[in-house]
Amino acid sequence: MIFTHITPTDWMQADDTRRLFAALGADGAAVRFVGGCVRDALLEREVSDLDVATDAVPETVMALLERAGIHVVATGLDHGTVTAIPDHRPFQITTLRRDVETDGRHAVVSYTKYWSEDAERRDFTINAMSANLDGTVFDYQDGIIDLDEGRIRFIGTAADRIAEDYLRVLRFFRFQATYGKTDPDPVAVEACAAAADHIPELSGERLWQEFSRILGASDPADILTLMAHTGVLAQLLPVKPALDDVSALHRLEETLGRAPDRILRLAAVAPAGGDVMAGMADRFRLSRADARRLRGLGAERGAVAPGMPQAAFRRMAYAEGAQRMQDLVLMDWAAAMSAGTVDETDAAWAALWAAARDWTAPDFPVSGADVMALGVSEGPEVGTLIAETKNWWVDENFTPDREACLARMRAALARRADD
Repeated sequence: MIFTHITPTDWMQADDTRRLFAALGADGAAVRFVGGCVRDALLEREVSDLDVATDAVPETVMALLERAGIHVVATGLDHGTVTAIPDHRPFQITTLRRDVETDGRHAVVSYTKYWSEDAERRDFTINAMSANLDGTVFDYQDGIIDLDEGRIRFIGTAADRIAEDYLRVLRFFRFQATYGKTDPDPVAVEACAAAADHIPELSGERLWQEFSRILGASDPADILTLMAHTGVLAQLLPVKPALDDVSALHRLEETLGRAPDRILRLAAVAPAGGDVMAGMADRFRLSRADARRLRGLGAERGAVAPGMPQAAFRRMAYAEGAQRMQDLVLMDWAAAMSAGTVDETDAAWAALWAAARDWTAPDFPVSGADVMALGVSEGPEVGTLIAETKNWWVDENFTPDREACLARMRAALARRADD
């Protein structure tokens, strides 16, 4: 076993963290941070999820927390996991365990008192480390060395670890994209390829949880290419992947100073019509907002282009909305880059992007109440007159003011009376 030490960070020294550790250790139970928070602390990266392990069984864990007045939820009691919220942020707490039986999706576990056994059941060496509250790190699988060298290595035999949970195929590619600095382990790649056919057995939520993180990597092009070569990507996408398009989108995001956009990248790597996009949204169980956005990106490319008349751009932006216009510009610009006609510094495309980025829809200056004030009874005619006037207002480049719009309505009502 290898020991090292990390300087305790804010999240380790926070009041809610100390309160939690004190509650769990009140009767002598051992308590440590485990997994990703230890890994990322060693790399001095931002830590988001706080996972804790203990040798106390779940019933004891819940009793200790309740005795200390800490809110606790039995989120995964069958697997020895509860969630505690001492203040405002959650801590996932799992009893040390070892796998008794697995089927590629679920595991039957038994509890153990040995930290080394708990480490053996984890996926990768860099995820098998644990740490005390004082920053002492315990490493049973040489994860510190692998983390330093950027090597993603399965614990034990890669094929065995994957057979325990087929999601580990995607996790391998995700960690390779995020932490890898060496060439991918060929044995691990071969094992992932051999297990690719099992990926459709997994739930859409679990698949998107990992695939979205792959898409959100700094530059996912190389890892997506590897996933394509192993047959893994074909199990996730219903169309042939457009790897050049997602690479172009990555370069464009970097040039514009934008964070990786996972929905845009999904649309870029899997170009298809709206129905196919809707199918992907259903498969990955996307949120309503993300599903709507993805479906909207299923249209043919070329909806916008540099040099389009300003009035046409404004009409389109008003109809589609700011988010949609930005998406269309980025996707079409990336497609042009992929085709080799422009690059990420193209001035004309940059001007079009600035227009989409800075677009604010003007407010239509009249309402249904104004229509009824003109003597129109509440009903369908109100909406019809509003729609007609708004179409005229848009065609006039949004310049008519309130009085001009009211005059337009009066004139329309007069014509109808004459008819």
